[in-house]
Amino acid sequence: MDLGAMILYRALVDDAGLFPPTSLHMSEALARHRRDEEGGSAVLTHRFLCPAGRLDALRRSEYVPRAIGMIVDTPEIPDFEDLPVTSVEVRADFEGKLPSGVRLFVEVPAGRSLPEVPEGAALKVRCGGASAEAFPPAERLGAFIGACVRDDRPFKATAGLHHAVRHFDPTLGVDRHGFLNLLLAVCEAVERRDPVPVLRTTDVGHLVRLARAVSDGTAGRARRLLLSYGSCSTATPVDDLRTLGLIEETA
Repeated sequence: MDLGAMILYRALVDDAGLFPPTSLHMSEALARHRRDEEGGSAVLTHRFLCPAGRLDALRRSEYVPRAIGMIVDTPEIPDFEDLPVTSVEVRADFEGKLPSGVRLFVEVPAGRSLPEVPEGAALKVRCGGASAEAFPPAERLGAFIGACVRDDRPFKATAGLHHAVRHFDPTLGVDRHGFLNLLLAVCEAVERRDPVPVLRTTDVGHLVRLARAVSDGTAGRARRLLLSYGSCSTATPVDDLRTLGLIEETA
């Protein structure tokens, strides 16, 4: 990658292979993650996202990823001191304290106002799901991005970002947000422009031109805000960026 692409796309994609729609078996997900670690793509964070309720299954495996993001789906946060957990993702009603060096993400709805969360926590926004209603309109997602930029609040994204560019899903009857749209919308907000038009566009050429024009300074601040997003596929994001000519590495 050149310097601009390195700043914009490096360590962008968390491995959510255990989650729908891929829903890999633990052994399959870990085998894929191991191959990704060995491949060393700079686009991937090489962080393995795992529900709290499946940590025991991970413990029984011969291979343990070097970085784990735990998604809390249990009434209480389980003990994880024996595992390389680097982040914990919780719902908004979380109360408690995490060990030093473990980053907390609190899931909040997309919108203009940012709720109070524990000091030092980052936010998590859902960009889709199993139904059309789970996809926030571009206006709400844009308002959330604008609020994060205004308040200098880091966040990650989850769900629904299956491809780089916004596109229509005939199965759900809804437009799916593109991860490149999301990333460039943050860049737009950093430069004090409305992020909604970029979130809405399906013009591939326009997005590519915008991506190539992002300055290193804007890219750096955008990525300090948008920390990563979870993808059930770790190959598709790399393939999409390469097909668009935005990175040179292979999948």
